[in-house]
Amino acid sequence: MSGYVPEEIERYAEAHSTPPRELFERLAAETRATQESPEMMVGPLEGTLLRFIVAMARPRRVLEIGVFTGWSSIEMATALPPEGRLVACDVNEETTAIARRYAEEAGVADRIEYRIGPALETLERLPGPFDLVFLDARKDEYAAYYEAVLPKLVDGGTILADNTLFGMRDGHPLEEFNRHVRDDPRVECVLLPIREGVTLIRRRP
Repeated sequence: MSGYVPEEIERYAEAHSTPPRELFERLAAETRATQESPEMMVGPLEGTLLRFIVAMARPRRVLEIGVFTGWSSIEMATALPPEGRLVACDVNEETTAIARRYAEEAGVADRIEYRIGPALETLERLPGPFDLVFLDARKDEYAAYYEAVLPKLVDGGTILADNTLFGMRDGHPLEEFNRHVRDDPRVECVLLPIREGVTLIRRRP
């Protein structure tokens, strides 16, 4: 349960969406057993949403900031077109190792390039352009990530920012981030109340 969407609605939505592959059940179990914050996983509903968006948009280059144990990157990589590739950035070698292992089992490891290190440093060295960016890392750095990736985004490209309903909490860093994105004339956005919120941000041509 996210704490933002009523539990019965989340259960109903999950029950009436395509269920995740069995691999994700094992990934979730291992994450719960080994990690202090397993709720950081995107989970079945948001994972399916990410796969759908990639399947519809057919991006050639995807950037993920915040990999954790790999649920989101595997779902997105699964839906990439044949020439598509995903660059996955995270600071944690232990959780990225789990992500790599499950990506190999899922048969998508050859589509993912993992980068270990602070995301802002990685972004300085990372050439664009990207068609789609999934942002799910340190919340107090969202604004910095956003400003770093927007120039690397193709015209009409999309940023997906996770956990944006956290901005409902007074003083939370995402409160200011959400206002900044809404008022940014370079983009248009919509905040979807799925789990803890996912904001779709489209760079204007």
